[in-house]
Amino acid sequence: MDIETARANMIENQIRPWEVLDPRVLDVLGKVRREDFVPAAYRLLAFADTALPLDHDEVMLKPVVEGRLLQALDLAAADDVLEIGSGSGFLTACIGQLAHAVTAIDIYGDFVDSARARLAGAGVHNARIETGDLFAWNAGRQFDAILIGGALAEIPQRVFDWLKPDGRLVAVRGETPAQQAVRVTQRGNGWHAESLFETDIPYLRGGQPTPRFTL
Repeated sequence: MDIETARANMIENQIRPWEVLDPRVLDVLGKVRREDFVPAAYRLLAFADTALPLDHDEVMLKPVVEGRLLQALDLAAADDVLEIGSGSGFLTACIGQLAHAVTAIDIYGDFVDSARARLAGAGVHNARIETGDLFAWNAGRQFDAILIGGALAEIPQRVFDWLKPDGRLVAVRGETPAQQAVRVTQRGNGWHAESLFETDIPYLRGGQPTPRFTL
């Protein structure tokens, strides 16, 4: 496979047509070596328009979804970012290229170990990644932007406590198969969710809808 041609085709034929037009996002998706973050068994599919399996029944998101989420974050070079559910570490690396610093957590310790190694190999030195559960971990501070890398039935209130008043949160919420990617910002005394696109991705562990029982 011609890696660079495949990467260029991914950007021009998948990501850009899906309304990812921010030149900084397109540039970083062209620079960060996605193939180095893909499980070895799926390396030849690194640039395919499909989600790729990870351990623990998780996935590496489609490139088009990654592009839209990065664009929605609207990152500035001075931003301090929190990523929840870092998976392979690919989006962590991209955020590191776009922002001042990124703190990432994942509930699976083996994901954290492998992502640390991949980030080091990619020369990303402004990312800190640790094992943490969204529903138990405490950030202890606020961030300019937050990305949640797995779906949630509902976004827990504790996440908004970690967001600066002028910050933005990008997440996927709702019930499969019709989840919505949203960007949440503060409006007046409350939070306003802007719907971005429909998708269907795995839930963060603990973020699934509460089962409904009927007689």
